[in-house]
Formats: sequence, C-alpha cells, structure tokens
Amino acid sequence: MEFRIFGDPVLFHLGPIPITETMVTSTLVTIALSGAAVWSARTVKSQPLSAMAIVASLLVESFDNLVAEVAGHPHRLVANLSGSLFLFIACCNIAGQLPGVHPATGSLATTSALAVVVFFSVPIAGIYANGLGGYLKHYFQPNPLLMPLHLISEISRTLALAVRLFGNIMSGHLLVALLVALAGFLVPTPIMALDLLIGLLQAYIFAILSTVYIGAAISAGKE
Repeated sequence: MEFRIFGDPVLFHLGPIPITETMVTSTLVTIALSGAAVWSARTVKSQPLSAMAIVASLLVESFDNLVAEVAGHPHRLVANLSGSLFLFIACCNIAGQLPGVHPATGSLATTSALAVVVFFSVPIAGIYANGLGGYLKHYFQPNPLLMPLHLISEISRTLALAVRLFGNIMSGHLLVALLVALAGFLVPTPIMALDLLIGLLQAYIFAILSTVYIGAAISAGKE
C-alpha cells in the first residue's frame, strides 16, 4: 500500500522523516531560485547594463513600487517577501509543465504552508510598524464587539489563500494531464500554454493579496 501525506506519494525516508514528491520539487525550486538570486546580485554589481541585471532590477523595483502603493511608503522587507512568494509560486507552476513533474503548488500542504507564512507575517509587520498596542487596537475598531469578527476574517482569508491557489493549480494540471492522455502532446499544447498563463496569474494574485494584507496591518495603527 502506497503511503501518502496530503495526497502526495512518499518517495523515500530520510531517517524518520518521510520525503514526498512535493517536498523534492519545492526544494529543487528553492535551490534554483537561490542560485539565480546570487547570480543576479553578482551580475547587477559587475555588469549593471546586461539584460540579466536590467530584468532583475525591474523585478525588484516593481515590487518596491507595489508595496509603496499599498502601504503608503516603501518597505523593503515586505517587498522581499512578496517578490519571493511570487517567484516561488511561479517557478513551481512552471516546473509543473514538465512531463512527470507534479507542481508543488498543486499540493494543499504547500499552499497551506505559504498561507501560514502570510498569516504570521501580518501581525509581525503590524507590531513592528505600530507597536503592540497600536496594532492590537484596530481589532476593537470601530466597536469592541466586532473583535471576534476581525479574528475570523483573518483566519478565513488565510484559508482562502491556500484553497484558491491549490484549487486553481490542481484543476489546471489535471485537465492538461487528461488531455495529454487522451489526445497526445500536440492537441493539448494551447491548453498547456493557458495553464501556464493561469499559473503565473495565480502567483501574482497570491503576492498581491499578501501585500494588501500586510500593508493593511502596517497602516492599521495610523487610522
């Protein structure tokens, strides 16, 4: 009987720790992104006019501007988080287009972990920007009786982040796999291109919503 975790098959065990297909894929994507980040940083310093340096600079600047618009002023740490989420999710979705590779974002374990990162980043950013008292007081505005609703809202939107990303990526991957099985590789090519576009769009939406939630926490104490 095949052992699974969150529906992911266990490939092998590292001591007592089961290693799933999703863990392997996400680890490889993380290593690739880390290597690309180091290479980009060196290229920006040594060859600032190269195509790689220009693309990297534009990407960083776009997320800096996004955070500045949402939060009211630049926050480099928030921009780094949003950019990292976008790149990780986008690369996982792109990797899922390769034959035999299951996208890590097609697992509820991965999307839940990403949503939990955002969930804890919200109060951390809010407390860092406004202090503990300044952040907590927004839970009691405009009426202290609404405090439970504020808490439910933060938990529900975290669940929505995880389920939305999982559902969209998993459904697209299953559709492409079904078409490939029925019609071969040539007929589903437009569907695969559409699935890739949807994957990039979902990565952008996840990053945007994360930035909005964190930006709202930063601005909470200033209302």
